[in-house]
Amino acid sequence: MGRVIVFCCLLLNCLGNSLLAEPIKIGLSYPRTGNYKAEGLELHRGALMAVAAINGSGGLLGRPVQLLTRNSASRAQNAQTNVERFARQGAQMVFGGATSEEAIAAGQRARQLGLLYFATLSYANEVTGREGHRYLFRESSSALMSARVLGEYLGWHMPRQRYHYIIVDDTWGRSIESELRASTGSQDRARHGRSALPSSAAVRQHYLDALNKAAASDADILVLALLGEDLLRSMRLAHNLGLHTRMQIIVPHLSKSIVQQAGPKVMQGVIGTESWTWQVPTRENSPAGQAFVDDYIRQHQEYPDSAAASAYAIVQQWADAVRRSASLDSEKLIGALEDHRYSLLKGPQQWRAFDHQNVQSIYAVRVRSRRQIMQDPLKQDYFEIIHQMSGAVAAPSHDDWQQERGEDLVLQ
Repeated sequence: MGRVIVFCCLLLNCLGNSLLAEPIKIGLSYPRTGNYKAEGLELHRGALMAVAAINGSGGLLGRPVQLLTRNSASRAQNAQTNVERFARQGAQMVFGGATSEEAIAAGQRARQLGLLYFATLSYANEVTGREGHRYLFRESSSALMSARVLGEYLGWHMPRQRYHYIIVDDTWGRSIESELRASTGSQDRARHGRSALPSSAAVRQHYLDALNKAAASDADILVLALLGEDLLRSMRLAHNLGLHTRMQIIVPHLSKSIVQQAGPKVMQGVIGTESWTWQVPTRENSPAGQAFVDDYIRQHQEYPDSAAASAYAIVQQWADAVRRSASLDSEKLIGALEDHRYSLLKGPQQWRAFDHQNVQSIYAVRVRSRRQIMQDPLKQDYFEIIHQMSGAVAAPSHDDWQQERGEDLVLQ
């Protein structure tokens, strides 16, 4: 009996104290319900994979990482409450979000509590522009970055077209409309019309009124600056009205979940942007990215989306900053992250110091035909990359950023 006890003690000692140590907690605030629940599922999966990979390699600072999760339902107030509850539970950082409003709100509360906040699917320029601060980092692209890659592609391949915009009347919707109009030369609202859907509680009649207005216009290009359920419902109605046969439909931010839910027949030929697709690791010779794709397929029998990649990369990058600084202190981690260059799931990326925007390549993509998609083994090869722009070209310059900030020229 004594020998067994001694052996067990030796075994535990060999495994290291990390198995017995207090876990390092991080909090994911994401939509399990509501307009963006499909994107939320991808965020959760990516976060779980990152935590498993870190713990499988020995954890951080001799301690395991524990993921705490709470449902935001994509509401700003919920996101703020989630940050407060994570803080009470001892979380060292918080990340997530599927709207710019919740990222801004959650980031502000995190700063008050001394926590880092990493925004995922939050595209409005304001997130790292006018509302940016030292405790907030954004991994996803901004409206300007998406508009620039789309504007360049459309300018080259579809010049001098008439546009019609349907936007959701929120921070991101107004932001992407403004940037896309500028990048395509469609600022004249008398020539290039628009409709704005309410930011919450939109009903079928709202979508129909907006789409019928687009149908009555002479537009060549229909921009649906919508996300989640708003986009899904609008795409189905647009297809039923036959708008896809008369206009090129542009969706500034595409996602795997939208194509899955709407169906390839409805989404065929739609053009938009992505910051990452499952083909990118092969395209950019990223072994770590390919390993992520392979592991995701093994676990879920489908390809990962950019949302899963974003959550995975955020957790891994935060963990890398912890290792490099040998600290969990937010101020030290900010110093470790600012201007840090790395490659993880794709080519070179950087956490820019002056605005905490992640600078990375952005891709214009087009949804493949149903026939092409059905030829894929998983029947999910939805996107063809049709154009690419480097992050250095796509991201706002320091002068652009300062113009937006006004007198507040450094992050506080």
